Amino acid sequence: VESGRQRPTTTATSSASGTTDISSSSTAAVPIHPPVSRERGGSISGTPKVGRSPHGGSAIATGHGAISLSASGGGGGSGKLSHQRALSAQDTTPLLRRSTSQGGEKSSTGGFLVPITKNDYSNGTRPSPPKRAAAAAAEENKRGGFASYIIYAVVNIIISVPGLYGYSSVIFNHPVFAPYMNALPKLVIFSSCIHQLGFTLFSTLPFAIGTVQDAGLIFLSAMSNIIAEEILSGGGTAEEVLSTTLVLLPMGTACLGVVLMLMGRFRLADAVAYLPMPVVGGYLAFIGYFCVMAGTALCISESMMDLKDWAYLLDPHHLLLAIPGLLTGLLLTYISRNAKSDAALPLAMVFIPALFYVIIFATGAGIEGAREGGWVGEEMPEVDWTDLFHLIDFSLVHWRLVSRILATWIGMVFVVSFASCLDVAAISMDMGEALDTNKELATVGISNFMSGLTIGFTGSYIFSQTIFTYRTGCRSKWVGIFVMIMFVAVVVSRINFLSVLPLFFLGATLIFIGYDLLFEWLIEVREKLLLTEYLVLVATFVAIHIIGIDAGILFGVVVAVIDHVWTSAQVTTVSRVIKRSRAVWTPEDWKLLASNAYGRVAKIVTFEIRGSVFFGSSIQLLQNISEDIGLDATQEETQELTMASPAPRGHPRLTKSLSFTGRSLVQPNTCCRPDYLVLDLSHLNNLDASAARGCFLQLAKMCAKRGIVVCASGALPRVEWMMRSHDVACAGVEEEEGVKQSLLDAESEVEETEKILLFLTVYEGLEFCENLMIRKLTQKVGLTTSRRPSFIRLDELIGPADATGAGLPKETLPHIFAHVLGLHDSELSQLSVLERQEFHEEVTFNEGDVIFRRDTTADAFFIVLKGAVALVREDYIKQNTPSTIISGAGQVQMSQSPLRKAKEIGDIRAILQVGCLFGFVDFLLERPRTFGVIASHEGTTLAKISHARMNQLEATNPDVHRIFQSVLLQSSVMELANCTCSE
Repeated sequence: VESGRQRPTTTATSSASGTTDISSSSTAAVPIHPPVSRERGGSISGTPKVGRSPHGGSAIATGHGAISLSASGGGGGSGKLSHQRALSAQDTTPLLRRSTSQGGEKSSTGGFLVPITKNDYSNGTRPSPPKRAAAAAAEENKRGGFASYIIYAVVNIIISVPGLYGYSSVIFNHPVFAPYMNALPKLVIFSSCIHQLGFTLFSTLPFAIGTVQDAGLIFLSAMSNIIAEEILSGGGTAEEVLSTTLVLLPMGTACLGVVLMLMGRFRLADAVAYLPMPVVGGYLAFIGYFCVMAGTALCISESMMDLKDWAYLLDPHHLLLAIPGLLTGLLLTYISRNAKSDAALPLAMVFIPALFYVIIFATGAGIEGAREGGWVGEEMPEVDWTDLFHLIDFSLVHWRLVSRILATWIGMVFVVSFASCLDVAAISMDMGEALDTNKELATVGISNFMSGLTIGFTGSYIFSQTIFTYRTGCRSKWVGIFVMIMFVAVVVSRINFLSVLPLFFLGATLIFIGYDLLFEWLIEVREKLLLTEYLVLVATFVAIHIIGIDAGILFGVVVAVIDHVWTSAQVTTVSRVIKRSRAVWTPEDWKLLASNAYGRVAKIVTFEIRGSVFFGSSIQLLQNISEDIGLDATQEETQELTMASPAPRGHPRLTKSLSFTGRSLVQPNTCCRPDYLVLDLSHLNNLDASAARGCFLQLAKMCAKRGIVVCASGALPRVEWMMRSHDVACAGVEEEEGVKQSLLDAESEVEETEKILLFLTVYEGLEFCENLMIRKLTQKVGLTTSRRPSFIRLDELIGPADATGAGLPKETLPHIFAHVLGLHDSELSQLSVLERQEFHEEVTFNEGDVIFRRDTTADAFFIVLKGAVALVREDYIKQNTPSTIISGAGQVQMSQSPLRKAKEIGDIRAILQVGCLFGFVDFLLERPRTFGVIASHEGTTLAKISHARMNQLEATNPDVHRIFQSVLLQSSVMELANCTCSE
């Protein structure tokens, strides 16, 4: 936040998908979470920055692997910055150093609260665009009009020109270019002038500053070196190298511009942003190292291209020439990071060469003496600006080398477009205004296309100089126009600045940039990355040194992918949870289940699986489940598991606990084994073929051999298809219904299956297991099983239901209450009063009808008399669940099973059928509804009971009212028993 002035407010909100929307707001203060930057000037109080260096760079959001930046809309649209984990930071530039006490208040979320500006928001509300324009114009008038434009244009030139001379020494760092270094820097400066022209004409930001920048610097240098080595190794001349370089590099710049324009035109800015942040960090750290090396080479007037070239500093004279540049770069870095005045850095860059001239003239050495000592460059012939366009002889161009530099050019396209998107995002956040990233990317493309056509090089927005100009209040195209005029003046001038300015100072501008990048991306970033992410960054940095830029970045991406796979394998979690079904069992049945199924040695066990299960985590998942339920693998099963799994034989975790001991790997622990295993897959995001066979198929087979029935619930379409196609579950719905019915049939002797049975929700799977458990227990003690154990008609869920619902019987409230409380038929007469409509209202719904929505008034609760209802997490949110899966053989149409049809209703939490009560907790607490309910069957009939009817029942039949309260209490207890932290 600039001293004495405050920025417009920006609102940053995170969505469930991890996207952060940044848009303007009229609130007084909101937290901002900008991403980490590589702003050349460092940070305030050690915090990372947003933006780019005065000569380039990019703002980068850190996360677990990938970054996504996008923006939409025009002037009134909204910008969007998407990333998996943004780091809270305060955006600063080397030109603008402000104390944090003058900035925003630290927020509880780790960001900064940015107050509304008094200049632009007089009444705490956001002014209209005309008012903002008028306010900006008024501020410009206060700051002196054209005088201010010229002053701040001069500041930008002081910052830019020395760095551009340094950039030219980087691009043309091969010794073959040395004779032409009196002209080549002017081409770089002229290219910056063309970039500024493009931004002045086409950018939506009238104060935009754009020049040749460092994002594509290393790629340009790599391409020029490839061209030089290829031509010279074939016996070519320096003139051929120069002509080929000055044709192919600008041609690559123009083609880059076309690509960026197309990306902006078709709104593809998001596509360039998915590059792992540690890989980008490693590349930026390498740029820092390269700038330090290039700056040192400029100081000693030698070509330094490899690590071995640092041996030049073993020479005492070279070391003497290099030390001032290294120390000056350190001084500029310190000033940039710690000075609070805007003028500190420009004044330092004027003072240092001025002090040099004072010293050499005071000592009597003069320019010639300094030149003889190597402090100033050799005197070279003057170059007229018209001679710049005579450097190229098209007859000497080696067009065949286009294929040799193509791969490097592709890498440059990705990095420059990536950096440009980050520039726009950083500028947008600093301004507190929404920018269209795609439109600004197209503007960058236009400037690069224009630059390439005029023998220029890649460039983009310069974040810090753009924001510096914005904050000065000079928000006019005149600043850019004066910058262009001064660039032209430098190009037209016959002075060779390399022969006049101290070489250590020109080298120090590059060393300054290099120091900052190295410190930020090798030191500061350690506190913002996980250890594995930081190792990816270092690996990329080292790989670029060893195998080159293109291969090094590709290597970094591969390492980042491996890290992501390994990390994902570690975050797949399986936890044992205590859940019961929502079935309306009799008290006797509940006692049987409580003492046997859910006792100290549980016979019905539920596991909740979260994350993604794939070849890297399937073995560990199977191992965890097996250990928990005492499922000890035999030697034969372990060999089969090893062959089915892609994991190497002798998996350390597997062999540690499943060591061979004869027929069985360990002593079987059958007393702790459950009879039924329920897997809650509602939080399982993905399942691949290796995990389907190596984990779930083996689990099903191992359980079947031990008489354990395995059920799974809540599977996504992709997961369901994977399980069915790999014989983990039944191939078809009809086959699965037959297996379920055979297990439920009291006369059937089938007690096990090698297939995992699929259900809609975990409660339906639990009810199925409870039903089997009750049947087994009642048969064991010799009780009759002819009575219906529950009002839940499970056959309606797993079998085809009557489309009209006419075939389904309707229960009465007396019958339901008697069933819940375990009353005998003789006691039903006392409850017969509940059949009267004066105490409840019967309402009927069609399939898909909304019974009530979330956050509505809880003025009644309901009891299911016929059909079924679905509890959804949101109020009637339709799920865009795909009914087709794309396999290797093409499109696969998912069968329209009851499970698949039910999923179309919404994000279902549970299916409640006849006898179930719902909505009573919110009703009793007199709070808004905490969930939504939809009728899932045609002709669903509910008993609706309101406060008025309850009061009437209490007044006229207090005994029945007490029975009613007992039913509600029991239902509340059962609801509480099913609560978990995940719900």
